[in-house]
Amino acid sequence: MTYSNLERIHRWWRGLRDPATLVPDPVWSTLVDGELKRFALDAEELGRVRKLTGQFLRKKVINGAGGQQVGDYERSLIAATACLLILRLDISWYDGWVEVIVYPDEFIVQGRKIDQAGVVHEGPSIRSGESWGRGPVILSWRDIAARMEAEPDVEDDYNVILHEFAHKLDMQNGAANGMPPLHADMEPEEWTRTFEEAFERLQRQLERGEPTAIDPYGAEEPAEFFAVVSEQFFELPGVLKRFEPALYDQLRRFYRQDPASRALRIPASRANQG
Repeated sequence: MTYSNLERIHRWWRGLRDPATLVPDPVWSTLVDGELKRFALDAEELGRVRKLTGQFLRKKVINGAGGQQVGDYERSLIAATACLLILRLDISWYDGWVEVIVYPDEFIVQGRKIDQAGVVHEGPSIRSGESWGRGPVILSWRDIAARMEAEPDVEDDYNVILHEFAHKLDMQNGAANGMPPLHADMEPEEWTRTFEEAFERLQRQLERGEPTAIDPYGAEEPAEFFAVVSEQFFELPGVLKRFEPALYDQLRRFYRQDPASRALRIPASRANQG
């Protein structure tokens, strides 16, 4: 048995006692000083994310494909970003599937899609991410890396990890339709009305050629709308809260987080978010 295998067994054993130990200290420090810094989490929130990240790594397999190498850093980054969505929920929201697959770049999938006119389109399409019901989450490392390197601003809020894992939350009560399982203190009618109004408003803005506060890709269908506004809720919360306050409030109640309130912790150079 090699030293590497012994080290993995040791890490697994420690993880049985404390899931946070599944994230090596040097890797966690790199994440805190890097990708996680953009979200302005406090010490308590970072502790919760690290614990959830360990639980995620205990339950899920994250593999590279197409020549993509996936090590402790890549696995921990993907898991930690996914766990931002469930920071105030719990790991059971990701039950029902086991694998994340990471390609070096965008990938081609064969699919079937119905457009807004009801026309069915079949054939290959290029994707940077994909979520399959009870199947895997598939991600492009190039798109993950691009997000890490970009400065957060109103021009660029795409985060493929947040996007695809928002789909996973949406699928917890069946097919993705833009309505994940709501908490007992939330009203389904209010959620539906708020999302439908915002979705239709986005479509009208695009039809008139007007600028939009929400990524136009959200106008594709309700499932994509939920994933897109979930990205924005975490990446550009001030923008979403300013232009779609009712929508922001529904997401705040669902995720049980208020990312816009963290803006006070963000350096002045990023104040243009809100």
